[in-house]
Amino acid sequence: MTRPPQRGLEPAQDADRAIVAAQLGRSPRAMRAVAHRCQCGLPDVVQTQSRLADGTPFPTLYYLTCPRAAAAVSRLEAEGVMREMTERLAADNDLRTAYLAAHLDYLRERDILGKLPSDASAGGMPERVKCLHALVAHSLAVGPGVNPLGDEALDMLRPWWAAGPCVAGEPSTARQARARPTGSVPT
Repeated sequence: MTRPPQRGLEPAQDADRAIVAAQLGRSPRAMRAVAHRCQCGLPDVVQTQSRLADGTPFPTLYYLTCPRAAAAVSRLEAEGVMREMTERLAADNDLRTAYLAAHLDYLRERDILGKLPSDASAGGMPERVKCLHALVAHSLAVGPGVNPLGDEALDMLRPWWAAGPCVAGEPSTARQARARPTGSVPT
C-alpha cells in the first residue's frame, strides 16, 4: 500500500472537531490536535490530552478516527494478525527491541503533555500486540520507522481513502489555507 503522507500536528479547529465527531458518532474526548490527515484532507488520527477534562488519566496519545481505516484495521485483527505479531515479538529480539523503542517514544511524547501515574502506552506495547488501531495511529502520526508493527499493519491495508471522504465535511480553514499553492488568493 502507498502510505498517506505524514503531515504533522495541527491544532484542532472547530471544523476538525465536527468531522471527528461525525466519524466517531460522538464528541471526541480530550482532542488536542490533528496528528494525521488522509488523502481526502479529513482527520484520520488525532492527538489527545493525557487527561480527560475531569482529570482522569487518558493514556491513548493517538486515536484512529476514520471509520474506514478503523474497519480495515479491525479486519486485520479478525484475521489473527495481532496473535502472529505477538508470537514474533517473543521470538525476535531485534523486533522486540524496536517495539520497546516505539513504546518509549510514545511515552516521551505523551509525557510532554502531562506525566501519567503509569507507563502504560498503547496497543499492548512493549510486551504484546493488543490493539492494532493504536499502533496504526501511532505510525501514521509519527511517520515510518518508529513503530515497526504499526508500520507492518499499515503496509497490509488497502487505501481506505480511495473511495473519497468517509464523512461529509470540509477540512479546517487553517488546513485549507496551508494547502493552497503559493500566491493563490482565497475565494
